[in-house]
Amino acid sequence: MLPFLQLYKNLLLQTLLSLSLILILTFLKIPIFFLHGLYTYIHPENVGAANNASSGVRAAIRRPSSSDSGPGLDGYQFLSSRTNAELKKRNKSKDKFEFDENNAQIFRMKLDEGHLQTRLFYNDYHNSFLFSFVGLSCLMLYKYLGESEGSGFLANGNLIPVIFGFIGLAKVLLALAKISFEKSASKRSEKQFSAIFGVVGFLIGIMICSGIGPAVFDFHVDSLEGSWRIFIAVLMGFLAGFLYMPAGKNARSFWLGTDLLRSNLSIISCGLFARMILYASYLLTMFTALLWINPLTEILVNKNSYGGRGVAGKLVGNVGFSNVEFTRLRVSCILLSGVLQIVALRSNLQMFLNEAVLSWYQRLHASKVPDLDFSRAKVFLHNHYLCLAVLQFFAPPVLVLLCLGLSQIGSNSFDKYNLVCGLLPCSAFVKEVALFMAWWIIFVWAVFTSATLVFYRRGILCLPIHCYGIHGARKAHLVYCFERHKLLSG
Repeated sequence: MLPFLQLYKNLLLQTLLSLSLILILTFLKIPIFFLHGLYTYIHPENVGAANNASSGVRAAIRRPSSSDSGPGLDGYQFLSSRTNAELKKRNKSKDKFEFDENNAQIFRMKLDEGHLQTRLFYNDYHNSFLFSFVGLSCLMLYKYLGESEGSGFLANGNLIPVIFGFIGLAKVLLALAKISFEKSASKRSEKQFSAIFGVVGFLIGIMICSGIGPAVFDFHVDSLEGSWRIFIAVLMGFLAGFLYMPAGKNARSFWLGTDLLRSNLSIISCGLFARMILYASYLLTMFTALLWINPLTEILVNKNSYGGRGVAGKLVGNVGFSNVEFTRLRVSCILLSGVLQIVALRSNLQMFLNEAVLSWYQRLHASKVPDLDFSRAKVFLHNHYLCLAVLQFFAPPVLVLLCLGLSQIGSNSFDKYNLVCGLLPCSAFVKEVALFMAWWIIFVWAVFTSATLVFYRRGILCLPIHCYGIHGARKAHLVYCFERHKLLSG
């Protein structure tokens, strides 16, 4: 009995870990607990004072009174602070309009189990979270245990992490593809741009796999056959297309969370710690994406060869990390980038929900007669597609971590699976392609997010509303920006 346990120790530990995690995650409802405590908003109709007192629900923001306007606004006066006489002068119609304060209220509530389970794509989020977490845990256990001395594929102990790793990849990819093709969740123009960037990603993949890429990108796929190179290029194109809309949503969350709008509304932006996480995640993603660009690689890697070059050439090629250390740096940066994006997921999702509040605030101050139907629909849609937004923030870092984990599986481990390796180039496919796909996701994510932030900064793109901050004032002047950028669901 003891020799049997010693021989199949890794397999037994992997099996016990995977089954235990599936039971724990299912019965303790960890996917729901991961989002517990975030605030969502509702904008009901015909809310009376009696209903508020009986239900115990309080408004997160109310329409400011005339006393809210202060001398620090430099002559600016909010519409809500105008006197009735001034409003009557501007009203050309003889009909008397009475604004109901109760119908303009917006209410804040915490996300709970009942709220999440009724949202669209909840099952996709639950399954993606479950299998990806189990896959990542098995891959970490494999990394901790190391290679087994057994010669058989069962005694080797690598079968379970590989199986759950690929199952997690398949679940997350299918969920990402499903939400990308959802008709009512995005505008038609966004789907068109996704298709265009998918084609561009495919063309870049063809360039990299055909031998043109190594001049710019430090990747070599010489061990793969031509058909598998086309498959990799197609996969790169699909990933580029699928990541366009999530990256745009991530840029909007970053824009709101770091208060680059200068709105000075505490209910909209993040706290200090959350802002630090957002900045660290963005900067590390950018740095990781550059680690496979050849000019930077030549500067950071110590090649220990002069070759008759000048002083500058000697300095570039002989100062920096060794090849082994630089490879570890790359893997560590990919790992930290994926972990930080998961840590920032709650902040990004809260900013997605707060965007509906910002829309409500703008509509409330846009005119004498606020158009609350749009803001009410905006708040509803952000609640309706809550789990879709979770998947958009959750899928990219999980794909990165799963690909990175599969790239750390030993090359000799896959060669023992004769049935599978008869169909796939196992060693090259897992070691080279998995790491390349992890970098490609980070690279596409960094490019899309940075480009969107630049467009916001330059005014080419704008949020559903745009704020011009007034330093030293509690309020901000909110103006229309729907004509240039109308969002259906955020």
